[in-house]
Amino acid sequence: MMAVEITRTDMSASELRAQAARTKDAKAARRMLAIALVLDGADRRTAAETCGMDRQTLRDWVHRYNAEGIAGLTNRYAAGPTPLLNSEQKAELARMVREGPELEADGVVRWRCVDLKRKIEDRFGVVMHERTVGKQLAALGFRRLSVRPQHPKSDPVAQEAFQKNFASTVKAALPEAAYGKPLEVWYQDEARVGQQGTLTRTWAERGTRPRAPRDTRYTWAYIFGAVCPARATTAALVMPRADTSAMNAHLAEIAKTVAPGAHAVLVMDGAGWHGSSALRIPDNITIVTLPPYAPELNPVENIWAYLRANRLAISVFDTYDDIVDRCCDAWNAFAND
Repeated sequence: MMAVEITRTDMSASELRAQAARTKDAKAARRMLAIALVLDGADRRTAAETCGMDRQTLRDWVHRYNAEGIAGLTNRYAAGPTPLLNSEQKAELARMVREGPELEADGVVRWRCVDLKRKIEDRFGVVMHERTVGKQLAALGFRRLSVRPQHPKSDPVAQEAFQKNFASTVKAALPEAAYGKPLEVWYQDEARVGQQGTLTRTWAERGTRPRAPRDTRYTWAYIFGAVCPARATTAALVMPRADTSAMNAHLAEIAKTVAPGAHAVLVMDGAGWHGSSALRIPDNITIVTLPPYAPELNPVENIWAYLRANRLAISVFDTYDDIVDRCCDAWNAFAND
């Protein structure tokens, strides 16, 4: 059988083999080796079978090689469909999602894919399916996430200043007796857990609305929790009330947990019992108060969200002791994790 005719003569068979050894494209390397065999005088069938292709495929690649050289032996991939939105439109969509809707103008308080579908059609004249809107948002880095509560009276400027000037705030608050001692940063907060508990998301079949028990009685307890992230250490009490006496007991518990010879900076909010004149602050603790209405600056809030979602939700507590036991179990599970 006749060999395929190779009209390009700028590379010899040995040069093609050397190029095949250097390339990282395995498919292109096989095609170079097949053409090298043809240049050495092998027939089309032998050259094709040796390099794992049929005769017609080798013939097609020889034509590409004759026309374009080595560059013609690599695969060509289609550019794909034209994007529905150009880069400017994608940037505008990201801005709309980031800023959120206006109730008066958009008629909704949060974006759904169906709302954005209409918005995209009105703004850009592009019609797409709701699922395609979701894919566009995912490609832009957006995910459906649970929102964090923000008090309407919160002051972002004060919160930013607190974070930026935290070191100087701590330095100004420390007593002279704490100078030169190792410092531990602790965060403290309280959470009420009661018979009127919380519900949470569960896996269920599409189209159903699962039921979960929820009590209607009014007994509760309070978890006083504090954490030192640097030492992975916690100190907590479960108390019947949130008042100054309970706070004094918790401060004493934290003081016992601070490392010997160290001084604790205890960051907490401005609840009434946190600033009471009857508060007895141990010598190894200095309190730093968060800006007003700024729970998002206290990482203990994340602990409450985690415990309520995974340990304390969808439960019925018959007695106060049941509440206390569950609170203790929940906190200990978190502390030991």
